Amino acid sequence: MLTLIQNGELYAPEYLGKKDILLIGSKIGFIKDQINKPQGFVDIKIIDAKGKIVLPGFIDSHVHIIGGGGEGGYKTRTPELMLTDATLSGITTLIGVIGTDGTTRTMASLIAKARGLEEEGITCYVHTGSYQVPVKTLTGKIEDDIILIDRVIGAGEIAIADHRSSQPTVEEMAKIASAARIGGLLSGKAGIVNVHVGDSCDHFKLLEEVVDTTEIPIRQFYPTHINRNPHLFEAAIEYAKKGGYVDFTTSSIPNYGDHGEIQCSRGLKRMLEAGVDISQITFTSDGQASLPEFNEYGEMTGLRIGKVATLFKEVRDAILEEGIPVETAIQVITRNPACILKLEQKGAIEEGKDADLVLLTKEDYQIDTVIALGKVMVEHGEAVVKGTFE
Repeated sequence: MLTLIQNGELYAPEYLGKKDILLIGSKIGFIKDQINKPQGFVDIKIIDAKGKIVLPGFIDSHVHIIGGGGEGGYKTRTPELMLTDATLSGITTLIGVIGTDGTTRTMASLIAKARGLEEEGITCYVHTGSYQVPVKTLTGKIEDDIILIDRVIGAGEIAIADHRSSQPTVEEMAKIASAARIGGLLSGKAGIVNVHVGDSCDHFKLLEEVVDTTEIPIRQFYPTHINRNPHLFEAAIEYAKKGGYVDFTTSSIPNYGDHGEIQCSRGLKRMLEAGVDISQITFTSDGQASLPEFNEYGEMTGLRIGKVATLFKEVRDAILEEGIPVETAIQVITRNPACILKLEQKGAIEEGKDADLVLLTKEDYQIDTVIALGKVMVEHGEAVVKGTFE
């Protein structure tokens, strides 16, 4: 199958101007100033991208694809992600995680769901484990999961600074990081440790102690939810200045802080103004997660669910409301997560890479067309490919 995209303004994510793109199967074949329709081919789709912006497919690297365990009992277990939840949001690559519930949500189910989403047309990887320490893996060892299971690229989400965490020690966290690192080195994968950071004023203290007392580099950790309250956000700026990665959560994060979460678009601008390099920053949605609200006694007072649709909304707001250049803002959901997670075929529009693309209307930055692995999933804002049970 050949697909020719003509007359679009290309952000790869850097701005390349008006370009034509020829997709060959699941790959980007050619990018030229002008590509004429190949002669003699019957099966070729032409997409006129005039008046549209062409971006790399979005990467959401923290999604509860099998749902999350609700902190209000069994009836609050959240539902699984559906294919069009992702595609209508411009997401072509997902990283699945398990959160609070590492008992009824299992690694076997997580991997099966990832494979199911791939059969339906998008790319999906997972991390091994959940909030809990010791880490509950599929094979019994973190490094074995990463080395032997193709879909597993890291460990997490391990919870710290939270009343729901296992309260891991410095030694325990160091061993988790070491196992993930070895697994990554031996398999050519990221071997990253995805870390849930809670409301506690301990912030990144545990991670910094591991870095200070061992040979584990700071970029072995990938902490998320850093915008959940003002004091954590300020600590995240200092953590990033030490060289660490920081991840904003675009779904609303209920908390019992005194001022509430920092809006991602505004927080991105503040972080850049503070001197943090854009390559260290990502956005993720925490889609399908249970988002509980707790009072000062740790008692749940409310519950919401994370939505993957918030991912691009916050990037769009960063562009339109905060004045961040398109080529800068989109890096947090394209090139940056691809580099951090060593997804070499993702995150950029280049010849030879996977044909994952999003076309936006230029006048209002709305998602018009989504292509995953060369296949049109969304056209003119409507899902043309749906999940098996949609």
